[in-house]
Amino acid sequence: MTITVNGIAIDASRWPNSEVAAVRELLRQRAVSVGILSPDIGDDGLISTAIERLLTDEVSVPSPTETECRRYYEIHRREFQSGDLVYARHILFQVTPGVSVPKIRARAERALAELLARPDRFAEMAGELSNCPSGKQGGNLGQIGRGDTVPEFEQALFRLDAQGILRHLVKTRHGFHIVAVDQSVPGKPLPFEVVRDQIAERLKTAVEARALRQYVSILAGKAEIAGADILGAQTPLVQ
Repeated sequence: MTITVNGIAIDASRWPNSEVAAVRELLRQRAVSVGILSPDIGDDGLISTAIERLLTDEVSVPSPTETECRRYYEIHRREFQSGDLVYARHILFQVTPGVSVPKIRARAERALAELLARPDRFAEMAGELSNCPSGKQGGNLGQIGRGDTVPEFEQALFRLDAQGILRHLVKTRHGFHIVAVDQSVPGKPLPFEVVRDQIAERLKTAVEARALRQYVSILAGKAEIAGADILGAQTPLVQ
């Protein structure tokens, strides 16, 4: 089926699914309408940069309050412990200046789907695909403690239910990661004051994801879209 957004046809074969393709085109058109992007630009990298700027300009993300942070801490105390250790592996799909972020993500999503079906291929695919030196060791990162990695990666590793190959990509400042947690060793509880900033960042990330989904839904409600249902869609562009 042909996908169109406000009368413009889209080649959905370049993207993981029709919803991703439609959301990207919707955001591209919005960037053009507000003067961030010239309508004749077709370069994926420039379009991605314009979309990032659009979302920064138009999506407001409030900071969590002290009360919200404390409530989260009380509910998730077991997640905030010193001395926690995990043994993990990963495959990194690195994002560098000028590359097409949607293409990198799509490649990582395809690899993740294959590994969820064939987890025995992790080491082989790490050697073939990972942009991290650990790929030469099957993606093995060895023993990792809290504070050893960037916050986004740490949050995924130390989730209470993190075990085996995680079913979703982990996005960090370095790119997209396929992550496998092989073993978790719990430590001792940390006081709220020590983890307050970490909790605030976690809550802000969740609020940002909801705000992005709402923003896209509002744009979609005002647009003429055929061939894709993006109202409330959990697409990678707005996760």
